[in-house]
Amino acid sequence: MRLAGRLLLALAVLATLAWTVVALHYQAVGLWRVLAQALAVAAALALGWQVWRRRLRRALVGLVVAAVVVGLWWSSIKPLADRDWAEDVARGVSGQVKEDLVTLRNVRDFTWTTPTAFALAWGEETVRLSDLQTVDLVTSVWANPAIAHTLISFGFADGRHIVFSAEIRRERGEAFSEIGGFFKEFELVLIAATEADILRLRSDVRGESVSVFPLKLTADQREALFRSYINLGNQLAEKPRFYQTVTSNCTTIIWRLARTVDARLPLDWRVLLSGYLPGYLHDLGLLEEPLEQAVQDARISPRPEVAREDFSRAIRGLQP
Repeated sequence: MRLAGRLLLALAVLATLAWTVVALHYQAVGLWRVLAQALAVAAALALGWQVWRRRLRRALVGLVVAAVVVGLWWSSIKPLADRDWAEDVARGVSGQVKEDLVTLRNVRDFTWTTPTAFALAWGEETVRLSDLQTVDLVTSVWANPAIAHTLISFGFADGRHIVFSAEIRRERGEAFSEIGGFFKEFELVLIAATEADILRLRSDVRGESVSVFPLKLTADQREALFRSYINLGNQLAEKPRFYQTVTSNCTTIIWRLARTVDARLPLDWRVLLSGYLPGYLHDLGLLEEPLEQAVQDARISPRPEVAREDFSRAIRGLQP
């Protein structure tokens, strides 16, 4: 029993040290990072010595004190809204609903020539809830087919489509890191954009595998889901949040928003492995076609020859 206790305590010390060193890597800079990591290693060695000498009570008390100190530091790190943001995520969407009329602010409509070159265009869109006709789930795969970025596109009677995408809010010059997403490296932003911007960027410019899945929703469900995105945008504008690789990413946010429409939606492993999300939607009865046919029909091909104003119709096989 004492040997098992020593092993468990030693593992707890190592786990705490590893987590602290990685957290400092993402949250401290320069000399402070080096000094803090050195202090963490020294504290772990001191606790390990106590375990080796079988002074388990001292080691346990020391570990608790160290965990409290690290926890207080970690809880002091708050998301911010005023960093030097990358231009494509500099503005999150917000909206105002007055009866049937919805005004969306900060809707992105960039024209992309390369993954890093674009013409800036932020605007305001006014739509009517009564004109909301379609909802599409969009998946975009760039490497591992099990992992996809997921977006939701709302279609209106006049042919406009507004896409919502929950993304990391990168600072200028910053790149995405899955590990960093566990350690408060990025804030969360809700982008609203036209399909000619955000889908064309992924399909034509980045060369990702993009699929558009029409969803079977009632008019009330479509409206409720649209309202939930507006509410999320307004919440983030008022109080920023951190992106989290597993619990607060593009797909889990869609699932949580969908649960505001139907609280009975079960959590499923395909919500985390988002490349398989269409299978989950099929099992819920939200796809029009059998799964294999739906996956085949959803895939869109690059359309560089199509004018921006015709892009949404072209990717759905409709005539301009």
